[in-house]
Amino acid sequence: MALWRAYQRALTAHPWKVQVLTAGSLMGLGDIISQQLVERRGLREHQAGRTLTMASLGCGFVGPVVGGWYKVLDRLIPGTAKVDALKKMLLDQGGFAPCFLGCFLPLDYPDALITNYYVGCCPVCRCHLELLPVLEGTSALSLPHSIVFILQ
Repeated sequence: MALWRAYQRALTAHPWKVQVLTAGSLMGLGDIISQQLVERRGLREHQAGRTLTMASLGCGFVGPVVGGWYKVLDRLIPGTAKVDALKKMLLDQGGFAPCFLGCFLPLDYPDALITNYYVGCCPVCRCHLELLPVLEGTSALSLPHSIVFILQ
């Protein structure tokens, strides 16, 4: 819990920096997990360049875009009630996700979009939209999008 509180303090003090670094870290970690657990490459065959590319995309594209989107989403649909979370989820999954994934994953677009719908619309993942104003667009909110990359 102390680590989580430290993360929240850093997020409050430097929201944009923390969002970007967290997105890059999650995407880099997702690629490591993919290479080691899914592809079973082993340490000798690990493609460090690929991991650095994914981490860079997280810092340079995913973090800023998703962080900005959640700020816009919170302005469009203020509130933390369950009905507000449902509205946010529908707008996120119906409007933002197809455009975002189309920019980021043009080659695997159909598979990524279907996986995103499975993950992004599940009740457990949907709860993150109820916390949006509290977390102010933190990278925890980009978790469903991050999971898509890990599952690829």
